Amino acid sequence: MPVLLILLLLIIILCISQIKIVPQANAWIVEALGKYHATWEAGLHLKVPFIYRIAKKVSLKEQVADFEPQPVITKDNVTMMVDSVVFFSIFDPKSFAYGVERPIAAIENLSATTLRNIVGSMTLDETLTGRDEINDKITAILDEATDKYGIKVHRVEVKNIDPPRSIKEAMEKQMKAEREKREAILTAEGKKQSAITMAEGEKEAAILRADAVKEQRIREAQGEAEALLAVQRARAEGIRLINEAMPSDAYLKIRSFEAAEKMADGQSTKIIVPSDVANLAGTLNALKESASDK
Repeated sequence: MPVLLILLLLIIILCISQIKIVPQANAWIVEALGKYHATWEAGLHLKVPFIYRIAKKVSLKEQVADFEPQPVITKDNVTMMVDSVVFFSIFDPKSFAYGVERPIAAIENLSATTLRNIVGSMTLDETLTGRDEINDKITAILDEATDKYGIKVHRVEVKNIDPPRSIKEAMEKQMKAEREKREAILTAEGKKQSAITMAEGEKEAAILRADAVKEQRIREAQGEAEALLAVQRARAEGIRLINEAMPSDAYLKIRSFEAAEKMADGQSTKIIVPSDVANLAGTLNALKESASDK
């Protein structure tokens, strides 16, 4: 009895140990008597002891392969070191398990060969400025070549392009010359703009001064014209009032005498007296007599 219990216990333990749980985003390759049997996906599976064997456990997550720098020669015979990063995932675990012995090494060698071919058809300047083009070409070629391995290449990124030291020094000198050129151009443009601004300021100031003088003269002329007009209006009003009053000849002669008196106050040494002024004295006497009668 104890032996049977022990055997029964061992059978139960063996059965329990054959219950396998495949984690999410994983796939297991199962062989039966050394031959491919099935691909177990995520979930619960029962393994037949001594017949089934888990040959390979495959991760279906996206993976990253960072490869060492590779020497490449450009079209214009410049040797430089280029390294790349490949992002891929496994979509067919069976092909991945049986398609190639070392799939990652295969991707690395294929990536290096493709990189040499692409860069070899480009000049140094095209290589330095055409990373996107290089990435797209390598991705397309690797994706097509790794389909039979069950691998999907999502993208390839060229991380670093390291040209020789002499090329770096020449590029640095060129960049320095370009910076100095831009600095000189900006300085010249600044001086030019400053001179233009100053000239425009002086021009505007001269225009404003001329406008001020013009405005002053216009206002002075307007003031003189208004004053002259006021004088003329006053004289016209006085003449009108005199005409309305119908002055006598005696009044007019008195006014003539006053005018002659004002002329005598001036610097002139000769005075021309009208012919009718001779009778002015008699007129004045007549005015006095009329005033005394009143």
